[in-house]
Amino acid sequence: MVLFHNLKNIFLVAELRKKLAFTFMVLAVFRFGAHIPIPGIDVLALNNLFASGSGGGFLSYLDLFSGGAIRNFAIFALGMGPYITSSIMMQLLTLMIPTLEALSKEGEYGRRIINKYTRYLTIIVSFLQAFGVAMMIEHTPGVVVSPGWGFRLSAVFILTIGSLFVMWLGEQVNTHGLGNGSSMIVFAGIVVGLPSSIFKLIENVRLGQSDPLLVVLLALICLAFIMFIVFLERGERKVPVQYAKRVVGQRVYGGQSSYIPLKLNPANVVPVIFASAVLSMPATVFGLLAARWPALSASLNNWLYNEPFLYNVFLAGLIIFFAFFYTAIIFNPAELADNIRKSGGFIPGIRPGKKTAEFFNYLLTRVGFPGAIYLATLAILPTILKSVFSFPVMFGGTSILIAVGVALDTSSQIESHLIERRYEGFLSSGRMKGRYAR
Repeated sequence: MVLFHNLKNIFLVAELRKKLAFTFMVLAVFRFGAHIPIPGIDVLALNNLFASGSGGGFLSYLDLFSGGAIRNFAIFALGMGPYITSSIMMQLLTLMIPTLEALSKEGEYGRRIINKYTRYLTIIVSFLQAFGVAMMIEHTPGVVVSPGWGFRLSAVFILTIGSLFVMWLGEQVNTHGLGNGSSMIVFAGIVVGLPSSIFKLIENVRLGQSDPLLVVLLALICLAFIMFIVFLERGERKVPVQYAKRVVGQRVYGGQSSYIPLKLNPANVVPVIFASAVLSMPATVFGLLAARWPALSASLNNWLYNEPFLYNVFLAGLIIFFAFFYTAIIFNPAELADNIRKSGGFIPGIRPGKKTAEFFNYLLTRVGFPGAIYLATLAILPTILKSVFSFPVMFGGTSILIAVGVALDTSSQIESHLIERRYEGFLSSGRMKGRYAR
């Protein structure tokens, strides 16, 4: 009862209601586009291919994050993949090219220019990925009605436009909705298959095809994963900061203590999404090779995406890399130490300036390494369990990490909106504070 009473607070704030309604509308548009197939595709044959389990490692992997759009070869089949890939490439280029690095430090103007470059790069990446997927689909027997350049050009054009439209939808969520637009769309693509997976498990139990005790065990494992993720995502290291007293006129400022929270996983689900996007890049090359060397393309595709050990090694390595990479982007120890010094603050026992920057760098490495290991472990552990217990695809580690991480991030934003308007939040007591409450 308390939970439902607290959830009611969400609909008492007009701005929050509008943001939620806009976000749901955007997700509904995305889901609608995920069911509109591209002309020239035998959707029934493609669905049968996936149902038989021979849909190809990469196509099955991409279908998971597109919410079934690949299964229908829909206009939104590429989803947010090209935009996420372009964002990774731009962030890497920003670190390597001094001109882009200087541009990133010019505030809002620099961010707008870099975002514009990211959109241009998304067009190129969308075109290449669309061509690779179209070639891969064309060389799948019985799926394309009339193979040839007519199908390839139309498919590439529609998939590219669809990808750019999905990118625009994500940007609209950032501006007018709740949560991170890219993450919300990926989240929608993942959780949309959750009800059907649950119903399938129940049906298998009813027909005697699955052991009820095994299904209960799998449900408990999933629940334990979710609880573990929530617990670790809330974990943080509090760094105390003491501010010296300053006398300005007849007033005394400072003399207070505060702290800087360093989360165990400051990058949230970004490393998982980035790693998944990078692992989709080789499939573009495999699709381009399918025209002249179909056997080689199929062999490479199966080698990378159907080999659990090899795939898990690449996935874990990329998650650890992007965890450190993204943390280095959002946290600048030197700049943070300089801001503390300018505010008249210091960390007890640490000299201001360079020593403080070195201390933050040490802490970020010490705290970030267990966070990166935890992300990588949770991403690959369910895959190992899958080989033992026939784990359903929708309960993969990457899916759980993204779904729970995005849900936590969105709930935090909702909580901030409620507290800002003198509510205690839907995760606490849910009572509206008085106008002058303390």
